[in-house]
Amino acid sequence: MESGLGQKAGECGLTAVTLQSPLGRIRVAGCEDGVHHIQILTEGAPAERTAEAPLACVVCEGHEEMTTPVREAADWLLAYFNDPQTMDKYPLPAFHHPLLQEVTFTSRVLQTLVREVKVGETVSYKRLAEMAGNSKAVRAVGGAMRRNPVPLLIPCHRVISSSGESGSYMGGKGNHLKEWLLTHERLLSKSGPRPLPLAPSSDR
Repeated sequence: MESGLGQKAGECGLTAVTLQSPLGRIRVAGCEDGVHHIQILTEGAPAERTAEAPLACVVCEGHEEMTTPVREAADWLLAYFNDPQTMDKYPLPAFHHPLLQEVTFTSRVLQTLVREVKVGETVSYKRLAEMAGNSKAVRAVGGAMRRNPVPLLIPCHRVISSSGESGSYMGGKGNHLKEWLLTHERLLSKSGPRPLPLAPSSDR
């Protein structure tokens, strides 16, 4: 996932908010046109996620000067961690990172992921490539996941290998966070995770 705000970020008048979450601090930055960037600023391993484990996510910095998309992103994240039953009340904000404005396969993959793969579902790299229109572009899907500027909102943690293994997250540094998120969403779903159909593949 990208660490920068994009080439045009300085032209947009960004505001930011930081949340303290079960994963650590999460920083959301964006302008009036949309969210540019989300950073998961982990200081250590998250607490084990179980059905009984209490969750808490609060705004800790920047809540006084949020643009509307940043506030919408913060509201969605607060619901996701604290009160998932209310998530439907909080639509995802608009996105305005330059990567997501381009007409590229990477952009199409990320837009397909956020549109088609919901909370409690998982999808393989191979299947996501097919859904985005190019079944042979499995490696490009992996590259799109690494470049995702707005993790959590665009749920790259739901993309797993065809073998069922969770795979890499945040360049391998956040694999434990991916496992936490998948467990969190599994517990939110009454029927457990619902994998989208996997196409036969030995790639990923």
